[in-house]
Amino acid sequence: MYVVESKGGAIACMVFALMLLGTWPALLTLLERRGRLPQHTYLDYSITNLLAALIIALTFGEIGNSSLHHPNFIQQLSQDNWPSVMFAMAGGIVLSLGNLSTQYAWAFVGLSVTEVITSSITVVIGTTLNYFLDDKINKAEILFPGVACFLIAVCLGSAVHSSNTADNKAKLKSLSHNTNQESNTTDAPPRSSKDLENADSSSLKAKFGTADFLIQLEKRRSIKVFGKSTLIGLSITFFAGICFSLFSPAFNLATNDQWHTLNNGVPHLSVYTAFFYFSVSCFIIAIVLNVVFLYRPILNSPKTTLKAYVNDWNGRGWALLAGLLCGFGNGLQFMGGQAAGYAAADAVQALPLVSTFWGVVLFGEYRRSSKKTYALLISMLLMFMVAVGILMASSGHRNQS
Repeated sequence: MYVVESKGGAIACMVFALMLLGTWPALLTLLERRGRLPQHTYLDYSITNLLAALIIALTFGEIGNSSLHHPNFIQQLSQDNWPSVMFAMAGGIVLSLGNLSTQYAWAFVGLSVTEVITSSITVVIGTTLNYFLDDKINKAEILFPGVACFLIAVCLGSAVHSSNTADNKAKLKSLSHNTNQESNTTDAPPRSSKDLENADSSSLKAKFGTADFLIQLEKRRSIKVFGKSTLIGLSITFFAGICFSLFSPAFNLATNDQWHTLNNGVPHLSVYTAFFYFSVSCFIIAIVLNVVFLYRPILNSPKTTLKAYVNDWNGRGWALLAGLLCGFGNGLQFMGGQAAGYAAADAVQALPLVSTFWGVVLFGEYRRSSKKTYALLISMLLMFMVAVGILMASSGHRNQS
C-alpha cells in the first residue's frame, strides 16, 4: 500500500483535501436553493461518497507489496481487527450525522457561517483530543494558540449570523413599508410580499441582497426559513460541529490503536481499510435516515417517496459529484493525518474559506448587508486564516515503524 511519509506530502494532501471539502457543500446548497429536496440530494451524495472510498482502497490501498506489519487493503478485510473496525465505523456514523445536519443548517444560517462554526468546533474539541491520542507529536506551544483562534472564530461566526439576520429583517420590513406607501399614492393594487412570493421567479430579476431576492429565494428553495427562530439554525449548526469533532479522533483510534484493543500480532488498520469501513457506516446511517425522512420529513420539508426519488434527475449529477468530492477530500485528509498527525491534519477545517468564496460568488451571501455585518465577517475570516496557519505550523511527523 502507498504510505505518505514526508511532511511535505502530508501538507500537499491537506491542501487538496481543503479544496475538495470546501467545494462540495456549495453544490448541495445550490441544489437546495433550486428546490431539490434534501432527502433526494443526500441519498445521491451518499452513493458516490462510498464509491470514492472504495476507489481509494482498491488503488492506494493495493499499491506495492503486502507485508506482515503493513498488509494491503484486501488482506486486512479477513483479519481479526474488529475493535479497530468499530472505531472506524463509529467515526463514520458521527460524520454522517454531522453532514446531514449541515444540509439543513446551510439553509438557516448560510453556507459561510455554518462552515466556520462547525469547523471551529471541530478543531477546538477534535484537535485537542487528537493531540493527546497522537502522543503529542504536534508542537503544543503552536497548536493550542491556533485552537484559541478557532474558538474566537466561533464567537465571531455567531455574531455574523445574528447581524445578518437583523439586516434581512430590516430589508423585508423596508419592502413592506414601501409597498404600503405605493398603495396609498396610486390606484394600482399593492405589491405585497405574498404577491411577490406567488409571482413567477423568472419574471423577477432581483439583485443579490435585496428584499425581492430574499423573497424569491424563499419561494424556490426546498427548506423554508421565513418565520423560523434564529436559534433553530444555530442549534443545528452546533450539533453538527460536535459530531464533526468526534469523527477524526475515532479514525485516529482505528488506525493507531492507542487503547491497545487489538490482539497481539494483529497489525493496525491501514488508513485505507479504516476509511473503507468508516465510509460504509457513513453510507448505512445516511440511507436509513434519509429513507425515513422521505416519508417523515423534518423542519416542515415536503413529503416524498422512494419512487419519486428514483425518478428525480433534476440536479442529480451535481449531487453525485458532491459525494465524490467529499469522499476524496476525506481520504486525503486521513492520508495526511497518518503522516503528520491528525491534530495538524485538522487544518483542512479551513474549508470555510473556500465555502465562503462560493457563498459570496454563487449565492450572493452578505450582499447589501450593514457595515457591522461586513466588519464581523472580515474579522471572522481573518481570525480563521490566522488559526489555520498556526495549526499547519504545528505539524509533526509520525514514526511509521
